[in-house]
Amino acid sequence: MTKQKIAVLGPGSWGTALSQVLNDNGHEVRLWGNVPEQIEEININHTNLHYFKDIVLDANIKAYTDLEQALKDVDGIVFVVPTKVTRLVAKQVANVLKHKVVMMHASKGLEPETHERLSVILEEEIPENLRSDIVVISGPSHAEETIVRDITLITAASKDLKAAQYAQTIFSNHYFRLYTNTDVIGVETAGALKNIIAVGAGALKGLGYGDNAKAAIITRGLAEITRLGVKMGANPHTYSGLSGVGDLIVTGTSIHSRNWRAGHALGKGEKLEDIEKNMGMVIEGISTTKVAYELANELDVYMPITTAIYRSIYEGADIKESILDIMSKEMRAENEW
Repeated sequence: MTKQKIAVLGPGSWGTALSQVLNDNGHEVRLWGNVPEQIEEININHTNLHYFKDIVLDANIKAYTDLEQALKDVDGIVFVVPTKVTRLVAKQVANVLKHKVVMMHASKGLEPETHERLSVILEEEIPENLRSDIVVISGPSHAEETIVRDITLITAASKDLKAAQYAQTIFSNHYFRLYTNTDVIGVETAGALKNIIAVGAGALKGLGYGDNAKAAIITRGLAEITRLGVKMGANPHTYSGLSGVGDLIVTGTSIHSRNWRAGHALGKGEKLEDIEKNMGMVIEGISTTKVAYELANELDVYMPITTAIYRSIYEGADIKESILDIMSKEMRAENEW
């Protein structure tokens, strides 16, 4: 493929890591953000110290605060902004974009209030004449490892296979590889909902439980994620792939995961407001827990782990008591839906 111009919207940890992947592949990368000091740091010092203490970025990666300038003549756009601002940024893109591009997103979450997936938000806010079918980029990936070029395998999903193959082509190299999929609902819900289970896995560790409990929450968590996703229209097989069980394993077992770290702190008795303040980054699993709990009630889907975490975060329930409550009440067949 010839050199592409790609705008990456969101200079957080994952946006920065994806920018480096694209730059390594010889593409022109434009990294957009709305914090002038951060953009200046990237352009002058070629660092993003809030997220990566020891990484120097290639000088070819250019950062912008002017969205229209960042999007001028680009071939593709990758949204990597927090869920809560995806709609706002999409509206801004729609106002300044002048031509059709391949539209991708690599964020993981569900919008509060509307309960919508991020691809749906982009479809609603950006006219069809300005974009391809949305490509969802998701899977087991810590930015801290991708930025040092550790081996990473993830998924590119779109209703239009050619759009997914475009993302696969521009991103894939010797350390970073994408597999295509057409199950957008499955890939997107798996990426969002696994953050809830990661919070729970961290909480179990914070409470002092061991590997048996870790295996239990990951396995039963996958079951309830799959139940909700299938009810929303997903293919159940997607949850056995990279964007499902793969992402759940990496997020539910690693200290790199901010969702796991948040849960770990909750398990140790720290207050949520202090955890969010100390993290300094968005903890998507916190807001997604509320959305998933509401969706489960709306669609009549049994999600005991999500319910336990919701009650601990939003109703002040003791998380250990909530877990023990599941243990005493859940007497079901393993394959029961």
